[in-house]
Amino acid sequence: MLRVLIVGFGDVAERVARLLRGRARVYALVRGATTRERAAVAGAIEVAGDLDQLAALRRIGGIADAVIHLAPPPSLGIDDARTRHLLAALARRATLPRRFVYISTSGVYGDHAGARVTEISPLHTANARALRRVDAERRVRRWAGRRNVRASILRVPGIYAADRLPLERLRAGQPALRAQDDVYTNHIHADDLACATVAALFRGRHNRVYIASDESELMMGEYFDAVADAYALPRPTRVTREQAQRVLSEMTLSFMSESRRLSGARMRKELRVRLHHRTVGEFLAQVRKATCE
Repeated sequence: MLRVLIVGFGDVAERVARLLRGRARVYALVRGATTRERAAVAGAIEVAGDLDQLAALRRIGGIADAVIHLAPPPSLGIDDARTRHLLAALARRATLPRRFVYISTSGVYGDHAGARVTEISPLHTANARALRRVDAERRVRRWAGRRNVRASILRVPGIYAADRLPLERLRAGQPALRAQDDVYTNHIHADDLACATVAALFRGRHNRVYIASDESELMMGEYFDAVADAYALPRPTRVTREQAQRVLSEMTLSFMSESRRLSGARMRKELRVRLHHRTVGEFLAQVRKATCE
């Protein structure tokens, strides 16, 4: 049976582990109680380790045929020491994983002024958060290329699910940008991302990048309005970009400064991913239906 090590065992990893049940023996790199509980619920085998300390990763070398790397980079700097530590720990043993899937972010593309973006579009990386992801991607591709490990990279936009919607933001009355200042936003349901991750594990091409995005084409304000309508909450007020800069956090503003429309065509064609939720609108329609029944 295939042995799969999942690094970064959060919500999406738990969904991946459930999909792999019966198809693979799943190991979870765990550091704290929350991760340990998730791993137990998903039926994964616990492997203690800490990506921030290379010496704490000595147990992972040689235990898996495949690695799924979902852990985010550190919060500071422009390089990803966690990915560096992970790859170094895996390389310590003669037996390397045959497959490697890295979950990156579509933020590496930066701002494309609302244009269509594919895997070959240029990277307009504009902040340290995205630079850390670019660093991780390059490390993975170099490492895999030198060692003949089949690596795939998924570039992922905003992940949503029933428990991953901006409800608190709406309840807090945070504003959205007016239409003339607004940006396109992209999404994928957590279940569909889990499916895409498993598909990349088995079907992903060597050192190939895939955009893991659904088929929605929503402006950010439209997204907030749709969620508000589905949950009978007030729609956010619309403000100018200048007004938004006075009341919103730097992190929120950074997302509001990038506009692009992602194409998931390569993912659907090469990985043969069938989305359960083709658009955010379809998902929210199900929410409204369930509320009415």
